[in-house]
Amino acid sequence: MLEVKNLCKYYGGIKAVDQASFKVEAGSITALIGPNGAGKTTAFNCISRTAVPTAGEVWLDGERIDHLRPHKITAKGLSRTFQISRNLADMTVIENIVVQSKVEGLMGLFRPAITAEERDKAMSILDFLGITRIAYEDGHNLSYGQKKLMDLAALLMSDPKIILLDEPAGGVNPSLMEEIVVRIRTLNDKGLTVLIVEHNMDLIMRLSHNVVVMAHGKVICQGTPDIVRKDPQVLEAYLGGVLDVEAA
Repeated sequence: MLEVKNLCKYYGGIKAVDQASFKVEAGSITALIGPNGAGKTTAFNCISRTAVPTAGEVWLDGERIDHLRPHKITAKGLSRTFQISRNLADMTVIENIVVQSKVEGLMGLFRPAITAEERDKAMSILDFLGITRIAYEDGHNLSYGQKKLMDLAALLMSDPKIILLDEPAGGVNPSLMEEIVVRIRTLNDKGLTVLIVEHNMDLIMRLSHNVVVMAHGKVICQGTPDIVRKDPQVLEAYLGGVLDVEAA
């Protein structure tokens, strides 16, 4: 589904991502992990082209996409969330969900802000996520966890083939985290491919089919969770030789 080839992102002499290559198989949940500063979010930014890669290639379903603008990449079937919610605080949840998912040209200026079809679709997604009660709440009234769920809802409005989730459980309480895990599994069971960045190692090892590990901008290991948790390079990258899955 997704192939990253020799991806690089340099900021002057800083190599945030350095010759990173990995694949995400269709229908899988793949985790991208690594210590702080490993280059995970920068890689996400380059894949979605919210940052322009210095070098390398990104392929989606056999088509090269690293030269496309972000809205074109979304139209091709790849959508992403961000670590920090980008909600529009003065708009309602349902307005945020629709406006963030629109991929259209000038003809969109002549259409209603939200069509009946879009409203029905948004409400269906909110129902799936269990948050229809906040559909008409303003963005500034939401809790941190509700913003995370709203971001996921906005992402699903574009009918993606693959979703990139940047710390979807970061900062949320354990109960909500488990709800998010269930929703991700359900989406994957329906055929959606998932690439996820997350620091909660217990969550990653339970949820993922495959894991890609980055350190210092490079991919140092990739494989099943069982393979990754025993890899010497991965153990060395985490806390000088200890990958404490239970405590993470």
